[in-house]
Amino acid sequence: MIKIDSKTEDEYYELIIGGEVDASSSLHLDTALNEALASNESVLVNLEELDYISSAGLGVFMSHLQDIDADQKKLIIFGMMEKVYQVFEILGLDQLMTIMKTKEEAIERLKDA
Repeated sequence: MIKIDSKTEDEYYELIIGGEVDASSSLHLDTALNEALASNESVLVNLEELDYISSAGLGVFMSHLQDIDADQKKLIIFGMMEKVYQVFEILGLDQLMTIMKTKEEAIERLKDA
């Protein structure tokens, strides 16, 4: 089961994803990501509590890459467990997306971008 929460700061929108993202819950992730990107040009995605992500969940992130670039938005993912990061790495998403280890690093990267 996916857990989704969010909070808005002055300079960014933080989307917090936890639990498991599979084919059925990836629709919820897509909706939440759409809302986040519509509400702020800078989005931090907190995956500290994400235990599992399927290819459908990864597809949600991939489907937004072109729009993020075209709309000049910033999306930074942080806090992945090693097993979740490995899935992103195997598919090469670590080369296509900005992934940081901590929230502090993500905020610094946001300021530098």
